[in-house]
Amino acid sequence: IADELDEIIRAIKSVLHATPPELAADIMDKGIVMTGGGALLRNIDELVFQETGVPAHIADEALLCVAKGTGVVLEHLEVYKRSIMSKR
Repeated sequence: IADELDEIIRAIKSVLHATPPELAADIMDKGIVMTGGGALLRNIDELVFQETGVPAHIADEALLCVAKGTGVVLEHLEVYKRSIMSKR
């Protein structure tokens, strides 16, 4: 599992590196919210903080976040389509 954890840390660092400074400052201050099954790994939030300096918080109902978010998008699909298309 060490390789997978290293990949998670690398991905977080990569995203932070590509994030505009004003947004990165907010992230460093407020932290990130981790979702999905990986977020339920014991002490993953502490590992993320130790390796990146970013506070990590585990979402309530972490396993359901993707499904719930997908439901929200589907309920408001036209709004999200316009938002996505305007960024191209």
